Amino acid sequence: MIWLPVVGLALGFMVYWAPIRVPSDFAPYLSLATLAGLDSVFGGIRAGIEGKFHDDIFISGFVMNTLLAAGLAYLGDQIGVDIYMAAVVVLGWRVFLNLSLIRRYWLTQTSMNRKKES
Repeated sequence: MIWLPVVGLALGFMVYWAPIRVPSDFAPYLSLATLAGLDSVFGGIRAGIEGKFHDDIFISGFVMNTLLAAGLAYLGDQIGVDIYMAAVVVLGWRVFLNLSLIRRYWLTQTSMNRKKES
């Protein structure tokens, strides 16, 4: 299972250093897709901690969430509704929720380990 994060990290570096220029018109869609990807990553970390992680669900959720977020932002631009901001608020809330649950788990584990040692 360790291969998945390594492959993702390698792909991320390859895309980062690739000579790809994205037009500035696509910046809102890409930023929302990035936020959706971060939501999936933190959700995956949380699922791993809770022992519920499945790589097929994570990969399909990552791809579908990023595409859906970018598609909704595009659709909102086309029909004149500011869906972009609503999606940013919801995805940002989910990222912070998952991060707080991960932090709480690690703090609880650290506290339990300290009690065992003493």
